Amino acid sequence: MNVAPHLFWITSRAAGCAALLLASASVAVGLMISSKRRSDYKRDLRAIHEALSLTTLAMVALHGLALLGDSYMRPGLSGIAIPFVGSYKPLWTGLGIIAGYGLAGLGASYYLRDRIGAARWRRLHRFTAIFWLAAIVHTIGAGSDAGQFWLLGASAIVVVPAALLLTLRWLQRWLGEEAPPRRAPAGQGV
Repeated sequence: MNVAPHLFWITSRAAGCAALLLASASVAVGLMISSKRRSDYKRDLRAIHEALSLTTLAMVALHGLALLGDSYMRPGLSGIAIPFVGSYKPLWTGLGIIAGYGLAGLGASYYLRDRIGAARWRRLHRFTAIFWLAAIVHTIGAGSDAGQFWLLGASAIVVVPAALLLTLRWLQRWLGEEAPPRRAPAGQGV
């Protein structure tokens, strides 16, 4: 079988699947970092979260850019850059484009945190969940592999735990449960 004519399509599919899995893992790790529980591992988790986030963004970019070389779909630059104008499932593809832009913007905001202010940045960063959910909807609606057992199984491993952590976080906020106060690290006064 000659895959050369389909190389760009295969690359885009692989990058899209990788982006969803990496984003889901990043969301889960981010939720663990932001939990109110004290942990000695948060510094390590931050490094993992940053690596997952940056790799997700690279896979999102590859997912879209690879389609420019696809001889069947031929989305053109506007089809991968402007939401809802492409000919292939415009609603689902448009959601994916918006999710990609949103995740990229929020990812970049991490490096502007000092200028934005930590509290404002944390509030802004909560939108990550919305863009991540939009990416999941994009995958289900536009993904050619959305119903495949291998993708469902791989997704369940990282999407379900992240979704459960997010649901728990939302329930805690909705129910108004307060986390125990943070203790100052040893050697530092209150």
